[in-house]
Amino acid sequence: MLASILSEALSGLEGHPVHVEADVVAAAPAFSIVGLPDAAVQESRERVRAAIVNSSYEFPSRRLTVNLAPADLRKEGPSFDLPIALAFLLATGQAADGCDGRGPLAAVGELGLDGTLRPVSGALAIAESLRRRGVRGLLLPAANAAEASLVQGLEVYPARTLAEAVAQLAAGGGMTAPPADSSGLLAEAPRGGADLADIAGQAHVKRALEVAVAGAHNVLLSGPPGAGKTMLARRLPTIMPPLTLDEAIAVTRIYSVAGLLPPDRPLVTSRPFRAPHHTISSPGLVGGGGTPRPGEVSLAHLGVLFLDEFPEFRLSALEGLRQPLEDGEVTISRRLVSITFPARLMLVAAMNPCPCGHLGSPLRACRCTPDAVLRYQGRISGPLLDRIDLQVEVPAVAAQTLAAAPHGEPSAQIAERVLRAQELAWARQGCTNAQLNGALVDAHCALDEAASKFLQTAAARLGWSARSYHRVLRMARTVADLSGSAAIHVSHLAEAIQYRSLDRESLS
Repeated sequence: MLASILSEALSGLEGHPVHVEADVVAAAPAFSIVGLPDAAVQESRERVRAAIVNSSYEFPSRRLTVNLAPADLRKEGPSFDLPIALAFLLATGQAADGCDGRGPLAAVGELGLDGTLRPVSGALAIAESLRRRGVRGLLLPAANAAEASLVQGLEVYPARTLAEAVAQLAAGGGMTAPPADSSGLLAEAPRGGADLADIAGQAHVKRALEVAVAGAHNVLLSGPPGAGKTMLARRLPTIMPPLTLDEAIAVTRIYSVAGLLPPDRPLVTSRPFRAPHHTISSPGLVGGGGTPRPGEVSLAHLGVLFLDEFPEFRLSALEGLRQPLEDGEVTISRRLVSITFPARLMLVAAMNPCPCGHLGSPLRACRCTPDAVLRYQGRISGPLLDRIDLQVEVPAVAAQTLAAAPHGEPSAQIAERVLRAQELAWARQGCTNAQLNGALVDAHCALDEAASKFLQTAAARLGWSARSYHRVLRMARTVADLSGSAAIHVSHLAEAIQYRSLDRESLS
C-alpha cells in the first residue's frame, strides 16, 4: 500500500516542495526513512510510532518505508513528523484524503509522543512558498495558525492533535483559521517608555542620531564611560518610523525561521533592536553554522544592530560585517547549499576612545600610553570604519551641566521630522539616502559650484577615500532633506563633515 502527502522543506528563508511517500508491505517489521534526512528527521520514527499508538490508531507489524522526495535535497528538523504520520495512516487505510480534486493540502508539524502537535519554526516562510506555488491549503499545528494566516490566498487548517489533523484531512480541509488582522496588529504595536528627552544635554549627539535615522546611515559613538552612549543608542527606535505591513512581514519571516517568534505574537510589530555581547562568534553575528541560520545582522533587518564596546568584538566577526553593510544582505555558502539572508540594517556602534576610556575627557586624566591608544583604536579596520557614515564624539557631561541642562525634544517630535525626510527621499529616488549609489548619487546629490569646491577642498585635506567622499555627500543629502531643501548647500555639507570626527583626528 502506497500513499503520499505534500510537505515543505526550508533552506534559509526559501521553501522547497517535498513529497512524503509511505509504502507499507507485509514483511519483517521495520521502519526506515530515506531521502537525505538529518538526525532530527531520523528520530521522527520513534515520535511517529508513539504518537500513532497513543492516538488510538494501529501501528501494524509490517515494513514501513518513508521516502522524502526529492532525494538530493537535505531534510532538516522535526516538521516532517505530521506528514510522515499522515502518509502512514493513509497507506494503511486509517485516514482518508477528502480533497476531491480541489487541490492538495500540504502538512507540517512536530508530534509529541501523546499525539499532540507542537509548533515548528518557519511557518510563515513555508506558507508564503506554498502560496507562490499555488497550493490550496496548509495543515499545521494550531500554535502556528495565526502566523501562517498572515499569508493572503492560502487556506490554513489548524490542528492540536494528530486525530484532529486526520479529521481535517478527511474533510479536505474542514475548519480554517480566520485571516490575521495585520493592520490591527500593527496598530497595537507597543510603544517604548524610553524617550530621548530623558537624556540631559548631548544636543549635538541627538542631532547626529536624527540625521543617521533619517538617512538610514551607520553611526559610531565614541566617548568616555558614563557619557550616555548606550542610553542614546537604545532610544533610537523611538525616533524611527513605524514598520509598514510589508516590512513587518519581512522581519517576522526571519524571526520565524530563527525560532524566535513569541507564541502570542504572530507578527513582529516593532523595529528590531539587537544588542549582542562582544563575545559573540562570527557565525552568531553574521550567520552560519552547520545548518545556516540567520545571525544578528539579519535579526536586525530593518532595525538597529547595536554593538557596544565595539573594539572588543572578535576581528573575524567585525570583518564579516563589511559585506552586509555594503550590500544589505549576507550570503552563507556551504558544500551543498548557498543561502542569502536579508540584512538591511542600521549599525550603531559605541566605543571608548582608549583602553581606560578617558582620553580627551576634561573630568579625568587618561592613563594610557600613545601606543596603547593606537593599538586599541586599530582594532577597527579602515575598510570597516569607511562603511560607518557618522563618527560622533560623545563627551562626558559634568554634574553641574546635568543639573542645569533643560530637557530636550521628545522623541515624537524628532520622529515626525525623520518621517518627513524619509518620505522626501523615497518620493525622489525610491530608497533611503544611505542606499544611493552610482548614477543615483550623481542624479540626486548634485552640487552647485560653491558646494562642489567646498567638498573637494575638504576631501583633499582629510584624505578621504572615494567611499568616504560619497558617504559625506549622502549625509549632506539627508541634512538637506531634514531642512526641506531640494538643493544641497555648503551649510549642509559642513554639518555632514562634522560627523566624521575620526577623519578630522587623522590630521592631528
